[in-house]
Amino acid sequence: MAHATVQGAPMTRPCPRPSAPLIVFLVLLASCYLALTRLPAAAPLATLIAPSAGHGSGHGAVDSCAGFYRGAGAAGRRAVTASVEEFGAVGDGVTSNTAAFRRAVAALEERGAGGGARLEVPAGRWLTGSFNLTSRFTLFLHHGAVILGSQDPEEWPLIAPLPSYGRGRERLGPRHISLIHGQDLNDVVITGSNGTIDGQGRMWWELWWNRTLNHTRGHLIELMNSTNVLISNVTLRNSPFWTVHPVYCRNVVIKDLTILAPLNAPNTDGIDPDSSSEVCIEDCYIESGDDLVAVKSGWDQYGISVGKPSSNIIIQRVSGTTPTCSGVGFGSEMSGGISNVLVRDLHIWNSASAVRLKTDVGRGGYITNITIANVTMEKVKVPIRFSRGSNDHSDDKYDRTALPMISDIHIVDIVGVDVQRAPMLEAVHGAVYEGICFRNVSLTAIRRQIRWQCESVYGEAHEVFPAPCEELRNNGSSSSWCGLP
Repeated sequence: MAHATVQGAPMTRPCPRPSAPLIVFLVLLASCYLALTRLPAAAPLATLIAPSAGHGSGHGAVDSCAGFYRGAGAAGRRAVTASVEEFGAVGDGVTSNTAAFRRAVAALEERGAGGGARLEVPAGRWLTGSFNLTSRFTLFLHHGAVILGSQDPEEWPLIAPLPSYGRGRERLGPRHISLIHGQDLNDVVITGSNGTIDGQGRMWWELWWNRTLNHTRGHLIELMNSTNVLISNVTLRNSPFWTVHPVYCRNVVIKDLTILAPLNAPNTDGIDPDSSSEVCIEDCYIESGDDLVAVKSGWDQYGISVGKPSSNIIIQRVSGTTPTCSGVGFGSEMSGGISNVLVRDLHIWNSASAVRLKTDVGRGGYITNITIANVTMEKVKVPIRFSRGSNDHSDDKYDRTALPMISDIHIVDIVGVDVQRAPMLEAVHGAVYEGICFRNVSLTAIRRQIRWQCESVYGEAHEVFPAPCEELRNNGSSSSWCGLP
């Protein structure tokens, strides 16, 4: 079985089957591993998760990856604190506070030089256009505080497209800035006592539905090329486009969020880590019109050229529903590569898929070293899906020979009730997906298609119901790489 040739990834030779004595097999296995050394090696993600104090229910310690954030703002330590009211803001839901928020950030940046600053938003309804954050900065929303996105498109200015996308994601050329934005920052915190940031996105959704959108919609929150980002303890509503988008970032923690959008709101992804590393997403509830969490890393030739992967990502204790998309998605924009991701304790219902890998011809890149564990689902159409693209490209200059490389995907401890179909695992034409491991999977009350659907996908399945496709059958053998002794 030959490997596909992937732009930016090495040509490898197939590993022989273990017909030799054990020592010979181990040597050959090591050789095959060394042939893939250009792909990121799996870091021990488990060592990055630490026990923390009881979470919510008071039932003792839980594992947390919040230590990825290493800034000073987690405990509220900033040298200067001020309320947005001090800069002329009025919380009546009608007065535009765009200038007040911008003045506040600029003034606090100067006052808190060296020690950082905290801007407090008290209870009230604070209408504003886009504003930028700064380094060593905390935006704190008190209980009852609601930041409302302006209904004037001019207050969402245009900015350059991301280099790894080459254009706006929806339209050619520039894109609208996010409501809350930051670039080239260090130590940024958005938190509160469950205050709310409401993008009032219906205006933007209607432009999309009516096909009158001129430029790509803005996100609710986007941090670019930044380190030590913490977003926690707030409710995020009605984003025009993707809700939380850390891109080219590292040491990011997104936790204890409620993210809500109408289930028909287009492309309102919950959290999209994009070309980012050391990302922790935990204890979030999400309802949206698209993926709850989507791991990305750039689009076609632009993502390949920039070459910024997403790696060392932990997604845990996420729950929610999305009728058209997936609980956790990988791609479809994954051209810079995705590696070393742990997804666990996922609860999904009334959704299209629980987990989905999405790629396409022209993407290149790789998805490798992925573990998905302890997933429960109810009333899901396709529980696990590897899907081909829908001819969705940045432009017509993409490389039609750039195929994705998919390997080392471990899917274990999965329970699905009242699902419509068995898993659908289809590789992009011309590519081969290998090292796919299913273990301890139970999918019951399948209403439509009970047979697995597999194409160019190879690996093993142990203790799986219903019976897997031939490409995954182990014929009674055991395999240490698939988690068995």
